[in-house]
Amino acid sequence: MKEIGIITDSHSGITQNEAKKLGILVLPMPFYVGEECCYEGVSMAREEFLKKLRQGAEVRTSQPSPAEVAQIWDRALVEYEKVLYIPISSGLSGSYATACMLAQEEPYAGRVLVVDSGRVSALLHRMVLDARELAGEGYQAEEVREILEASRDKMVIYIGVQTLENLRRGGRVSPAAAALGTILSIKPVLQFDVGTLDVFKKCRGFAKAKRTMLTAMRHDLETRFREWYSRGEISLLAASSAPPEETAEWVEEIREEFPGLDVMCDDLSMGVSCHIGYGGLGIGCSCRPQRP
Repeated sequence: MKEIGIITDSHSGITQNEAKKLGILVLPMPFYVGEECCYEGVSMAREEFLKKLRQGAEVRTSQPSPAEVAQIWDRALVEYEKVLYIPISSGLSGSYATACMLAQEEPYAGRVLVVDSGRVSALLHRMVLDARELAGEGYQAEEVREILEASRDKMVIYIGVQTLENLRRGGRVSPAAAALGTILSIKPVLQFDVGTLDVFKKCRGFAKAKRTMLTAMRHDLETRFREWYSRGEISLLAASSAPPEETAEWVEEIREEFPGLDVMCDDLSMGVSCHIGYGGLGIGCSCRPQRP
């Protein structure tokens, strides 16, 4: 049997096709469009989802059942001695806690290690890639988990939101604030930092929101992450729930702002997009995990 298998969930933005190329498994996360339960990458195409999101469909996230989690673990354990399960941040979903309880039961105890990623979207994607690299370098599963969890705060992502409606539905802004914000063309910039998603700044217009994100990213690279930035150990990330042409323009803006840095761009997962809404754009970074 192979030594270490890696599983994440679709909140990472990793598609099923990409997962096959990487040699990992991705658990499709459930979400609702109206009363219809869908599974990301399985029962609804992204184009159809974005169309419904743009049209104002009622969308909400859900959690996989323990049976669904166990099923994908069972698939991996046929091939691997141990499995690293790297789900969405425990601060955003209860799926981490559910996985921890399940991992204490047979036949998973001692064979499935659940990583408290503190991450979502492109940040989670990057952590999965880090896990593959560490496993490839010969680290044991327990060591990989320890290294990943020690580095989980060495990241940040900012997301500009085009519409306040989804934040209103999720209870992050009040109906009155959403109505006033729409009238004043307020576009919030959200900050995801170690498990929580909070409003970073409220901007008048989306152009201002994009400039705010680029400025905040530069500040972080030159202060908080200066050590990694100076060594070239920073992964620059982009994320989007916008159409392809808007996404491409945003990635080009990032490249112009930070010449010489590669930019890994992901679609925001459908689950994350349920909260962000249509047209969201994000920029983030992740530091290379430090080896013992």
